[in-house]
Amino acid sequence: MTPAPTLHWLVLAAAIATSLGGQVLLKAGTLGGGGFLAQLFRWQTVIGLGCYGGAALLYIVALRKIPMSVALPCTAASYVVIALVGHFVFGESLGGQKVAAIGLISLGVALLATA
Repeated sequence: MTPAPTLHWLVLAAAIATSLGGQVLLKAGTLGGGGFLAQLFRWQTVIGLGCYGGAALLYIVALRKIPMSVALPCTAASYVVIALVGHFVFGESLGGQKVAAIGLISLGVALLATA
């Protein structure tokens, strides 16, 4: 299979970034009082869900030229970023085991992206 054009890699990166933005907005939507329905209709949650839809559309475009066996594991890069966002923005713990896992994920994504 021929290498994917740069545009499709940029679209994959945009899909990952859009999904990350959606994840952060969904977390922000959980903050504050009220039950599930209140959370579901907060602006952060609604926009976060929209981001997920947009990310899916971008991912579909990327899959036109990038093999799924490469594209999907590359989305694991979002695990690294979201762990850091969770720690620095939302005050979630980031111990040694999580740091080691982040390192392994990063290594795996880099290895796969260059395969």
